[in-house]
Amino acid sequence: MRILVVGSGGREHALCWAIAASPLVTKLFAAPGNAGIAEEAECVAIAAEDVARLTAFAVAQKIDFVVVGPEAPLALGLVDRLAEAGIKAFGPSAAGAALEGSKGFMKDLCARHGIPTAAYARFTEPGRAKAYVASQGLPIVVKADGLAAGKGVVIATTLPEAIAAIDSMMAERIFGAAGAELVIEEFLEGEELSFFALVDGKTALPLASAQDHKRAGDGDTGPNTGGMGAYSPAPVATQVLEAEIMGSVIQPTVAAMAAEGRPFKGVLYAGLMLTAAGPKLLEYNTRFGDPECQVLCLRLMSDLLPALIASADGVLDKFHLRWQPRTALTVVMAAKGYPGDYEKGTEIRGLDAVAAMEGVKVFHAGTRRAEDGRLLANGGRVLGVSALGEDIAEARRRAYGAIDAIDWPEGFCRRDIGWRALSKLKNI
Repeated sequence: MRILVVGSGGREHALCWAIAASPLVTKLFAAPGNAGIAEEAECVAIAAEDVARLTAFAVAQKIDFVVVGPEAPLALGLVDRLAEAGIKAFGPSAAGAALEGSKGFMKDLCARHGIPTAAYARFTEPGRAKAYVASQGLPIVVKADGLAAGKGVVIATTLPEAIAAIDSMMAERIFGAAGAELVIEEFLEGEELSFFALVDGKTALPLASAQDHKRAGDGDTGPNTGGMGAYSPAPVATQVLEAEIMGSVIQPTVAAMAAEGRPFKGVLYAGLMLTAAGPKLLEYNTRFGDPECQVLCLRLMSDLLPALIASADGVLDKFHLRWQPRTALTVVMAAKGYPGDYEKGTEIRGLDAVAAMEGVKVFHAGTRRAEDGRLLANGGRVLGVSALGEDIAEARRRAYGAIDAIDWPEGFCRRDIGWRALSKLKNI
C-alpha cells in the first residue's frame, strides 16, 4: 500500500516509525515531515494545513491510505476532501473534529448526553466573562474555545489572573480567532489521565493508558505547554477504572456523536481528571496526543496500520491489539523559552551516540537538516527522547541517560517525568 502521513511533529515521527514496519507498506510519504521522519519516509514540502495540495498530491501519487496526525487539517476538513476524491483516510470528518475544534461544542454535547465534565459557561463578550469569574470560587479555568496548539488554557488562582487571561484571549487575541469565544469552567481536583480509544463510528477500542506532563517546569510548575513528557502504562489506570471510563465517557460520546449526525471515526483522546466523584472529562482531542503517541507506539506489539484502516472501514469490532508489558517513557527536549519566544536554527549534536543506546529511540518533533547535513532545531518542542524499560525507573534512567549524551546547550527539559508513577511505587 502507498501511505501518506500528514504532519511534522513527534507524533507523526512515531506514527511513521510504526507504520513503516508494516509489511503492507510499499511506499511511505510524509507531508511535510521533519529530519527524523525523513529516515522513515519520503518527505514532501506540503504544509499540513494545505488541504487542496495534500488532496491533489494523494490523487497524483495514487495514495491508498492517508493518516492525518495534527488537529488543524482535521478541523479544516482534509478527511472530507480526501473522501470526495475517493481516498480513504484515518481521522474524523470536520464535523467529528468539532469535539476538539470547539471546547464549547464538546461541553454542550456532554451536557446534552449526561457525560461527566466540569461545570462551565460560554462567553463571547469579555465583560460578561469577567462578571462570571468574579461570582465564582477560585481557582477557575479559562479556555479559548478554538484550537490553540495546546496552549489556550489558563488555570487562574487569583481574580486578577483570571481577568488578565480573559483580556489576553478575547481583547489581545493571543490565540487569534480561537479566543473569540471562551469556556470558563470549575477547577477540578485530582490526578490527570490521558485515555485513548480508536473509534470506527460505532465501536470504540481502548488503547494502552498514558499520562503526560503539561507544564513546562519540574513539579508541574510554569505555563501549560503542548506536553513535556509522558509514560505508559499509567499505574492509576486499573482495569476497573478503564471500564468505568469506557462506560461513562467514551462509549456515550461515540453514541452521542452518531445520534447527532456526526459519526466519529479516528482516535478519541480524552483528557480526564480522576476526581473523588469519579472520572470527569476535561477535554477531547480528536488525534493522538503528543508525546503520548510516542510511548504508545513504543509499547505496541501489533501492526498499527490494519487497526487504523479498520477504524476507517468501520470494522474495529474484529480487532485486538497487543501491548508490551514493559514501560515506555518520553522526555521532551524543547528550545529555551518555550512555550514563549524561542530561537530556531540552533545545532543539535550527539544523536549518533544515542542511537546505539539500548532501549532508546529519539523521535523528532521540530527539526530540519541544514544544507551541510547539520541537525538544527526548528520548533518549540524539538526532540522526544524515549525509552523502554522493565519498569518506569529503568525507562526513566535510560531516557535521561540519553538526554545527558545530547549536546544542545540551547535546549531544556523537565527532569522529573514519571514522578507520579514513581511516587506511587514507593508508597506500595
